Amino acid sequence: MKNTEQNYARCFSTPSGLVVLEHLRKITVARTLGPNASDSELRWAESQRALVRQIEALIARGRGDNT
Repeated sequence: MKNTEQNYARCFSTPSGLVVLEHLRKITVARTLGPNASDSELRWAESQRALVRQIEALIARGRGDNT
């Protein structure tokens, strides 16, 4: 797994990778749903957020961060 983590860190350390990661954060983690959001919409949004958090965790481990 360490090789995969290092690949994530390298990929998302480039200028383009940083832009892509910021875009992913904006459309998932930073996005809010209104009070009329359905249960399935909330679950879908949380799944997307979980994926971005997983990518961020892999990047951190690939950089050797203590997370």
